[in-house]
Amino acid sequence: MSLDSGGSVTAPCLNAVLQAASALGVDSAQLLRDAGINKDLLRAPGERIPLARYLYAYRMAVERSGDPDIGLCVGHVVYFSAMNLHLYMTTICRNLKEYFNVIPSTIRIRGDTGRVLIRSQGDFIRLEWHPLNAETAAWRPLVDEMLKSSAEIVNTICALPVPVRGADFAYPAPDDTRALTRAFGTNLKFGCEVSCLYFAREVVRYPLIDVGFDPGGDFWAGARSVFEQPDSVEPFLQDTRVAIRRALPGGGLTIDSLAQELGISRRTLQRRLSALGSSFKKILQDVREEQSRRYLDDPRLAVTEIALLLGYSDQASFSNAFKAWCGCAPTEYRHRAPGWSCGEGILE
Repeated sequence: MSLDSGGSVTAPCLNAVLQAASALGVDSAQLLRDAGINKDLLRAPGERIPLARYLYAYRMAVERSGDPDIGLCVGHVVYFSAMNLHLYMTTICRNLKEYFNVIPSTIRIRGDTGRVLIRSQGDFIRLEWHPLNAETAAWRPLVDEMLKSSAEIVNTICALPVPVRGADFAYPAPDDTRALTRAFGTNLKFGCEVSCLYFAREVVRYPLIDVGFDPGGDFWAGARSVFEQPDSVEPFLQDTRVAIRRALPGGGLTIDSLAQELGISRRTLQRRLSALGSSFKKILQDVREEQSRRYLDDPRLAVTEIALLLGYSDQASFSNAFKAWCGCAPTEYRHRAPGWSCGEGILE
């Protein structure tokens, strides 16, 4: 792949590779220099790294570590570093099926590496990895990384264990499969058309975990904080706001999809909201503004992650909307001093 080819990934993707490589004895600073990547880009989760340079650095990490199982290590780091985002998802989803339906796409979270698709197959569901670049379709480290992180995330957010029932790999069988067996079990197949994981079909009904405690005042996205409403809020408006919060991370929320979620027609939704002096557009804006402030008060959430949680396609769109609401950029709001105000600019 040419270093000038298109596409990019988010900074956390490369950070995960560097962490795994460093743990395996690789000089990560030298690796960055040799890959021609400015280390300052890694300090902001919203920064983008050219895809070709990311893969170049990844390949050097594989070579210098001498560990063919490095992808499993990277996948574990990815799983852990993204856990805050997935714990947030458990506050707006009730079961694994809802999670699969609303979790932002892999492309939106990670960048131009590929897509994760969920399909039914008899008594199983398949979690498939589809790389965007044909050159990486059978590249073992990236396949292992994506399957490992996916398996750990799914098993962690469910209240019941979700064991992997089988795994297909697009690459040929390696000489040593012990690490793969520890990660995915013994039912492994190699040289397959698509890399994927198999789970029992009933897991989609499994409830997600409930943290069950108050993690602190700055954890604004906890279930109680996210769904908390004043007693004075009219019940239908409250139900509408909750439905919007649940649907936002999936992106593409429309008045039609909201009406379907509420079990009513679009016309009925418009009529009932109008009778209450409101509208879909107004409630959507109110929910996004309210949630954006909650999320920004939690330093563990990157601005890019907040944009995804609010249903925006990218960080720039969220930043522009936030400036219109609050008169300042999200990063300025986050770094405000006590008692500091963004100023005027909230939309009427």
